[in-house]
Amino acid sequence: MLISRTGSIGVCVAACLVVASLAPMALAQSAYPDRAITVIVPYAAGGAGDVVLRAVSEPMEAKLGQRLIVMARPGAGGNLGAQAVATAAPDGYTLLLGATNNFVTNQFLFPSMTFDPLTDFVPVAKVADVPSVIFTHPSTPAKTLGEFIAYAKANPGKLNFGSPSFGTTPHLAVERLKLMAGIDMVHVPFQGAPPAVQGLLRNDIQLYLGGVAVGAGHIEAGTVKPLAVSSEKRLPALPDVPTIAESGVGEFGASNWWLLAAPKGTPATIVGQLAKAVDAAIGDKGVQERFAKFGFVGGTTDAVRISAELRSEAKAWGDVIAKAGIKLPK
Repeated sequence: MLISRTGSIGVCVAACLVVASLAPMALAQSAYPDRAITVIVPYAAGGAGDVVLRAVSEPMEAKLGQRLIVMARPGAGGNLGAQAVATAAPDGYTLLLGATNNFVTNQFLFPSMTFDPLTDFVPVAKVADVPSVIFTHPSTPAKTLGEFIAYAKANPGKLNFGSPSFGTTPHLAVERLKLMAGIDMVHVPFQGAPPAVQGLLRNDIQLYLGGVAVGAGHIEAGTVKPLAVSSEKRLPALPDVPTIAESGVGEFGASNWWLLAAPKGTPATIVGQLAKAVDAAIGDKGVQERFAKFGFVGGTTDAVRISAELRSEAKAWGDVIAKAGIKLPK
């Protein structure tokens, strides 16, 4: 009996010790976040990703109870910033707000990438889609996208199109349009969107694909001409500009979305908290007004849908890159 009682007491003590040891872990998990969260945007400050993040940061911070620190880390087409997050601790305190190319196209353009964008991240939310506007110079006779395609067919190799950089979504989208429409245009890469727009204003390039915010002022001044928008519906910021579908041209993936992601292995509870914060931000009236002003469309936190879309888009863009023979310049 004595041995039995001693054994029972020992079991109780052991059980208490186990519970005591688990308590701090449970508290640590439930306390997330207990400090500021760093969100790396892998491009220069002031770009579309920066604008998207700053638009949603206030309601997200209110929901999370902590600050979001925006850190611009450009380089290698966004790969430097993405790699920094892929190798960060999966604790929810280092996140990536990357664009389409970070997750679905760079892997086909940068053979030396040391991480897999489809498996080394956990999607939190597509925060925003940035539909593109197809701009042309006013001297171009085309008034619609269909007319521009006809004009390009009549002038093979004589028209130029610009992009913010080689391998970016605007570059690849027009390459896809070229394949679909059977037209020949010369690609002129610039160092960012503003220089590309200046090239369009000078008529150095005759076509540029970019967000509303990039060309809104020039549209009002009549120095650029919008032909179509890539959104499913017409944009409130440009109600008179038809969609690509309305223009009678097949969809060629011209939008550039922004995805918030965490390193692989981040606990599902943390990912869920972050997703709820994004949901709160997307549903905020002030955020919706800012998004509409810049031509952004609120995204989704449906992880299953996001993962399926990433794999589908990766395959589609991989095919475009292969068929067009696109390779990074040496």
